[in-house]
Amino acid sequence: MEVTQFVERNIGTFHQKRIDRLKNLKLKTVLQKKNPYLFKAKNLMTASEIVQGITDAFISSNEETIFGDWLEGLAIFINEKVYNGRKSGIANIDLEFDKDNVRYIVNIKSGPNWGNSSQVAKMKADFKTAQKTLRTSNSNLIVVSVNGCCYGKENVPDKGDYFKYCGQEFWEFISGNKNLYTDIIEPLGHKAKERNDEFAESYAKMLNKFTAEFITDFCKKNGEIDWLKLVEFNSKKK
Repeated sequence: MEVTQFVERNIGTFHQKRIDRLKNLKLKTVLQKKNPYLFKAKNLMTASEIVQGITDAFISSNEETIFGDWLEGLAIFINEKVYNGRKSGIANIDLEFDKDNVRYIVNIKSGPNWGNSSQVAKMKADFKTAQKTLRTSNSNLIVVSVNGCCYGKENVPDKGDYFKYCGQEFWEFISGNKNLYTDIIEPLGHKAKERNDEFAESYAKMLNKFTAEFITDFCKKNGEIDWLKLVEFNSKKK
């Protein structure tokens, strides 16, 4: 019940952040972060195609980040209620809690395929640093490192230096409830239609504004896309 109330009370934060980010988005900011050669290779011929393509990709990536942060907050809230866990004060560790005389340090990610080999190596180094920090004050402390992923599956959770728990296994690990991963899905839809309608209205306005801006700045007088101008804007050294 507490979980449902927390989700319904706080899911609006996610929706508001995605709407605010959309309202503050600038066309040229997005254009500078995208590959203009790819637009040409895909034979995109209209301003609206390019604008919608780059904007949708940017929004999707942005929403993953916003919602990932939101889910991290939910996980910490639940763990605090069950195991008296807390947001860790150690750099790059998201959650810290004690269970059965073991100190668990957790790095939370949205899904299982979150990083490349160098990013995983950095996480492992962060875990080792955190373990040393914790054992400075208590040399007998048993510390277990966990990479927790909010969705997905991991068939081999024991990675040697750390454990990787995903989806059901992660939510059960932080809560002791094997059904939590399905319990949280229903309240996530709280007032979703109203907030999505608001987002859709802002999105439509932004697409129209960006398309008009793109035509003004990156199209020739005959309506053709000025690829030279677009590539120079994106890549020319100032």
